[in-house]
Amino acid sequence: MDFEELYQQVIIDHSKRPRNCRPMADASGQAEGYNPLCGDRITCFIKCEDDVVVDMSFQGSGCAISTAAASLLSEAVKGKRRAEVQQLLRTFHALVTGTPGTSAEIESLGKLAAFRGVAEFPTRVKCATLALHTMQAALEGRPEEITTE
Repeated sequence: MDFEELYQQVIIDHSKRPRNCRPMADASGQAEGYNPLCGDRITCFIKCEDDVVVDMSFQGSGCAISTAAASLLSEAVKGKRRAEVQQLLRTFHALVTGTPGTSAEIESLGKLAAFRGVAEFPTRVKCATLALHTMQAALEGRPEEITTE
């Protein structure tokens, strides 16, 4: 099995069985996002204690790419400090927009590296980044709806 096939399996698995797909009553931050191109809608919930993300979840509906991105991002940020989360989000954004950075930066993404091929499909970049932008808004406490337009 080659890497591309493995990456596709990761995305399919997380789109069919998303992790952390649930509301969070005690969230310290929450934001809503919308991708009008695809119709994806997502609400991200984040709980921080002492500058550390202790929990992150989401709910909504969307295509396989947006659901898998939300699922994988929700797993990747738990236990990280805000600054680490911000760096992770920047690195992920660079990857899916076609400027992936060094191999060490890509490696630091773990399973999120599965999205490296998204840059080849510009209409899918918005699907992959919806959760990223919505999560960032929740982390920063920005209440306005996030849109990919």
